[in-house]
Amino acid sequence: MSIVPRMLEFNKQFVEEKQYEAYLTDKFPDKKVAILTCMDTRLVELLPKALNLKNGDAKFIKNAGAILTQPFGSAMRSILVSVYELGAREVLVIGHHGCGMTNLDTAGMVSKFVDHGIDPLVLETLENSGIRMEKFLRGFSSAEEGVMHSVKLIRKHPLFPKDIPVHGFILDPVTGALEVLVQDFREE
Repeated sequence: MSIVPRMLEFNKQFVEEKQYEAYLTDKFPDKKVAILTCMDTRLVELLPKALNLKNGDAKFIKNAGAILTQPFGSAMRSILVSVYELGAREVLVIGHHGCGMTNLDTAGMVSKFVDHGIDPLVLETLENSGIRMEKFLRGFSSAEEGVMHSVKLIRKHPLFPKDIPVHGFILDPVTGALEVLVQDFREE
């Protein structure tokens, strides 16, 4: 059974009772920060609470592992829009311990594609077109490695402004404790 009918019913009541009023804000981040973080379910409420952020304080960009897989992909575009159009003056990359992207089994995932009905010819065609599954499904050996990869990619990006600091952190997904990896990263 789909969860959607229950969500729609709740949403109707939410709007009718004007519960949304508690969340009213605008599109500009009040604390002028953009945060690239993981989509992990444990971080949805924990991360903002652990950083003392409320609705409207920050731009959250989420993906698997807080990892930028390509310099001109959608996550990097979101970071650039946050800075140039929405007023973010700092970027935080926040990974977490126990991330599912740590040592991701690319071959196993490709096997699951086939198990779910994806024709192996599709995978072969993608590979022959230059889409390398080991790069597309890139994980990392540690959360620290993943965060530093993204921090460096942002900092080295040809369109990213040199005056905007980029920071890297690891969050404990149980306690919310934040470990600083790098503050205002700038390569020498």
